[in-house]
Amino acid sequence: MQALLKTRLTKLLVLFTLVLFGNGALGEESRTETLHFAKGATGTSVTSKITGYDSVNYKVTAKAGQHMVVKLSTSHTATYFNVYGPGSGPGDAAIFIGSTSGGHFTTTLPESGTYTIQVYMMRSAARRNESADFKLRVDIDNAKQ
Repeated sequence: MQALLKTRLTKLLVLFTLVLFGNGALGEESRTETLHFAKGATGTSVTSKITGYDSVNYKVTAKAGQHMVVKLSTSHTATYFNVYGPGSGPGDAAIFIGSTSGGHFTTTLPESGTYTIQVYMMRSAARRNESADFKLRVDIDNAKQ
């Protein structure tokens, strides 16, 4: 019974967050790209642009215990990123919400799989069809012992 209640509360919290913050997950267009690291590299950067309700979902595969660092650089103050665990994506609960936590995420990954990093613009700016250039840096290496 408690598990059912917890599941329902989690779903309500996710819905409330989407409505309150307008994170672009329900936006008009979304593209998905897979991030690849050069041989021997532990990180990569991508430079791109979004306009209005557009968003970009970057996929990156990692193993449990690895250390992930994600940093978004942009001059547009309404552009953020969310990070979703394996099997999750926009519309699900994020493990990191940039609009409330900032432009820098770091963690030791709890599970292996493909993580999704969604770059989006807040609804207020998206409504005005604003554009944002950005640079996303993703590093994944062995956790520090």
